[in-house]
Amino acid sequence: MMKRTLSMLFTLGLAIVMASPALASSAKPGAGITVRPARATWDTGYFQEAIVRKGLEDLGYTVEKPKDLENPIFYKAVTLGDVDYWTNGWFPMHNAQLPKDFAQKAEKIGYVVKSGGLGGYLVSKKAVEKYHIKSLDDFKRPEVRKAFDLNGDGKADLVGCPPGWGCAEVIAHHMKVYHLKKDINVIKASYSASMAQALASYNAGKPILFYTWAPNWTIFKLKPGKDVEWINVPKIMPTKAQASAVSRMTVKDVKGAVSSPVKLGFVVSDIRIVANKAFLAKNPAAKTFFEEFKLPLADIDAQNAKMQDGQKSQADIDRQAGEWIAAHQKEWNKWMADARAAAAK
Repeated sequence: MMKRTLSMLFTLGLAIVMASPALASSAKPGAGITVRPARATWDTGYFQEAIVRKGLEDLGYTVEKPKDLENPIFYKAVTLGDVDYWTNGWFPMHNAQLPKDFAQKAEKIGYVVKSGGLGGYLVSKKAVEKYHIKSLDDFKRPEVRKAFDLNGDGKADLVGCPPGWGCAEVIAHHMKVYHLKKDINVIKASYSASMAQALASYNAGKPILFYTWAPNWTIFKLKPGKDVEWINVPKIMPTKAQASAVSRMTVKDVKGAVSSPVKLGFVVSDIRIVANKAFLAKNPAAKTFFEEFKLPLADIDAQNAKMQDGQKSQADIDRQAGEWIAAHQKEWNKWMADARAAAAK
C-alpha cells in the first residue's frame, strides 16, 4: 500500500510539472537559449567573465566560449548583435571607442566594480624616499634617470603597455606633452612578461617604474604604501578622449600615493558589463543578474596574483570562479533568486 501511494504521488507531481511549463522552467529561465559572450584581451579581466558565465549557466543558459576581442572590435560587434555581452567595460575610459550608434543598440549595465579602474605610475618605495620622487618630472634629473636605467641606454625604464591598448596611447601622450622622450624608455612588450621582469628587478633590490591599473596582480604582489607608491604626473593634460572626465584624473585618499590628492593622469573608471539591448530585452533574468553582480576589487587582485603564479589555465580560472561563488553563496543565491523572479514576471 505504501509503495502504491508513493508511486501515485510521484506520478501526480510529474503530471503537474509537465502540465505547467512555467513551473518546470522557473529555476532555469535561460533553458534553450545560447549566449555569445566576448572577453577582453587582458587576462586581469578573465575572472569576472568566468563568474558571470557560471551565473548564466546556473540560470539555464548555454554559454559559448568567449571571443577574445580588442575594445573597439567588441563595441562594434555588440551593437551589430554579433556578440551578446562582456564584463570588461571601463567607463569613461572606453567612451571614445564606442561607435556612433552604441546608445541605440547596446547598454552599459550594472557595476562590476564602481570606481575600480584605477590607473597610474608606480615607483618602488625605497627609491621614492631616496630620490624624493613626487612626479614623472623627477625622471628628468640625471641621478634618477641613471638609477632606473636597467638596459644602459641612458634613460629610465618604464614598463608601459603593448600597442593597441588604451593605456599605451595615454602613456605616449604623456611622454610627448611632459617632454620625457629623452628621459624615459617605455617598454611596450608583453605586459605580463615585462612586469615579471620588473618584479625580479625589485626583488634584486633595484628601483622600478611601471604603469599599472586596478584590478591587477601587480598591486597584490607589490603593495602600494609598502613596496611601491603612486606618483603624480606634472600636471593634468588630458588626451582628447579624457577631456570629458578631467575631474576623475585627480583622486584623493589613494592608498600608497605620494600625495593626496594625487594627479594620476589616467581616468578612474567604473568597470561595467556591456550588453546588446535586444538580448537584454529578451532575457530579463540575465539583465537582472548583470544589474546586481558586483565583485570586490581585492578579490580580483588576489585571483590575478594566482594566475601570475601559474594558475592561469581556463580550468584554473573556472575553478577559482567556483570557489569565489562558494565563498559568497548567500549573496549569489540572492542574485539567482532575483534573476529568476524577473523572468517570471
